Amino acid sequence: MKVCVVGLGAIGGCFAYGLAASGHEVAGLARGATLDALRARGLRLTDGAGMGSVAIRAVETAGDLGAQDLVVLAVKAPALPEASSRIGPLLGFDTIVLPAMNGLPWWFFQGFGGAFEGSSLRSVDPAGAIASAIPARSLIGCVVHYGASCPEPGLVKTQATRPLILGEPSGRSTDRLGALCATLSAAGFEAEPSSCIQRDIWYKLWGNMTMNPLSALTGATMDKILDDPLVARFCLDIMAEAKRIGARIGCPIEQGGEDRMAISRKLGAFKTSMLQDVEAGRRVELDALVSAVREIGGLAGEATPNIDILLGLARLHARTRGLYPSE
Repeated sequence: MKVCVVGLGAIGGCFAYGLAASGHEVAGLARGATLDALRARGLRLTDGAGMGSVAIRAVETAGDLGAQDLVVLAVKAPALPEASSRIGPLLGFDTIVLPAMNGLPWWFFQGFGGAFEGSSLRSVDPAGAIASAIPARSLIGCVVHYGASCPEPGLVKTQATRPLILGEPSGRSTDRLGALCATLSAAGFEAEPSSCIQRDIWYKLWGNMTMNPLSALTGATMDKILDDPLVARFCLDIMAEAKRIGARIGCPIEQGGEDRMAISRKLGAFKTSMLQDVEAGRRVELDALVSAVREIGGLAGEATPNIDILLGLARLHARTRGLYPSE
């Protein structure tokens, strides 16, 4: 396959490395220090079993590449509007676009059916620019269930097992979905198809929409957040609201909040991606993780008092540091 990865940080670097190492023609859109590092030393990855390196074609503009078979979007949510405006030359009629990102995507209700079919999420795509730039027919949804970091440009540190869930927005089982799962499995991922990728997205969000902003607010790792009984209670109240919203929109969750938090506790002293962003002075992904849940709560007629408190505090914290736009 001809593959272009947009966003060669921790997650995007994993995709680019695995696909290049398994024989695909991989390129990446990059700038600045990342572009320089990729051209000088290749893309490097360590997963505890040693360090590897692959050469990929690193370019600044999509026009240098032309249409691709697969485009992986692995940028942070605040960077997506600008990134989507640059990828037009990569998109042929049959190109698959795979967003490998945190939070709720702009296309969440496209093909989902039910009362909210076709609804737009203004919190993540306020002007509809992303939806205009990326044809709906191109999309396959993705949920990333592994951790990774980027200690320096061009270097990815990740775990040995890298689970993924993939699904058509319509829930259909298609040839291209099966082929993509097989391709990614051969590239070192544990890729499984889903019959309702929106439910998988909502379930992951249910677990990390509290930990990410609370870690950014407090500077605490996940274990310390869970160890504080008052903060843990606040997390459970937020999760209860999100669970009720999920039930209203067709994304029910059978698990209890305490059970989901027990899974999070297994990660130990884990530093969330949002805390890493705050420490690095990068814009935070609040809208995809929290604002969008609040917006959907409004659509579904569900009150969100605890989600509102979390969003207000996290938004103010980020604004005072220049990491979230002012109104």
